[in-house]
Amino acid sequence: MIITRTPFRVSFFGGGTDYPVWCEENGGAVLSTTIDKYTYLTVRYYPSFHPTKHRISWSKIELVDNVDDIEHPSVRETLKYLQIEKGIEIHNAADLPARSGLGSSSSFTVGLLHALSALIGKQVTKMELALDAIHIEHDLIKENVGLQDQAAAAFGGLNKFVFKGKNDISVQPVILSDQKLEEFENNLMMVFTGFSRTASEVAAEQIKSTNQKEQELRMMHRMVDEALDILRSERADLNDFGKMLHETWMLKRGLTNKISNPKIDEIYETARRVGAVGGKLLGAGGGGFILLFVPPERQAKVREALKNCIFVPIRFEMDGSKIIYHQNGPTIV
Repeated sequence: MIITRTPFRVSFFGGGTDYPVWCEENGGAVLSTTIDKYTYLTVRYYPSFHPTKHRISWSKIELVDNVDDIEHPSVRETLKYLQIEKGIEIHNAADLPARSGLGSSSSFTVGLLHALSALIGKQVTKMELALDAIHIEHDLIKENVGLQDQAAAAFGGLNKFVFKGKNDISVQPVILSDQKLEEFENNLMMVFTGFSRTASEVAAEQIKSTNQKEQELRMMHRMVDEALDILRSERADLNDFGKMLHETWMLKRGLTNKISNPKIDEIYETARRVGAVGGKLLGAGGGGFILLFVPPERQAKVREALKNCIFVPIRFEMDGSKIIYHQNGPTIV
């Protein structure tokens, strides 16, 4: 039996420049971090005395004999990609809901690849996990997703990712002092909008409009290094990072009319009115979580103004996808 723990991510700047339709010609970059909220995947060979060959437990339970009959796209295509023929049992549990802007679907794929690779005795690097997950989601499932989520889930930590294509990704860890990192974390709040969405549908609209949004995407790309300069400088005012989050959200929400909606705008503007310096909707858009940059002394006012919303405390994590349990021994098949 193998259990993997794979983190969700929070993207600060550059989201949208990591779609292959853009970065393969123009290059892309993203500044993001993984957080202490995870998806857990348990996998084992499924004993043959059960009435079906495979058992897949996620938001529903699938009992099937043929891999092609598996409804969950990532499970189906990952099993086929790794050419696993034995019966498999897979169980998923997550700290936060799916389709909420935290890259959960890619965290699932990365964690599943990690667990199944370990089960069959295949050693994989973090980069291999990221690139294999990209291949499964882009080429096999045909999802409209970027490249940042798979890389973040695999590597973990606070990073600048540079994208030149689906097979050309570089990782630049952002090293901050413990004091600066804690100060950064203490200024962040994450609030749930109350509804989820399917990222691929929202992203499809953004991809269609890529050619008409060149100026905005180039600005979003440049903001990655500008934000990094703020984090790395000992003299910079960290509130400037929050102001830049507001700027990038204004750019992002203008990419398509599906990214925001009146409910999202109301939550965000309410937070800004009572103390948030800036923020942005996480993920492709349409719902999920909003990240807010709020000085600690103003956070109580934000909570009171949004008392009907759910706040989720977050801290950064640095491990990426990790095997947390590996039991060797005889297997009943």
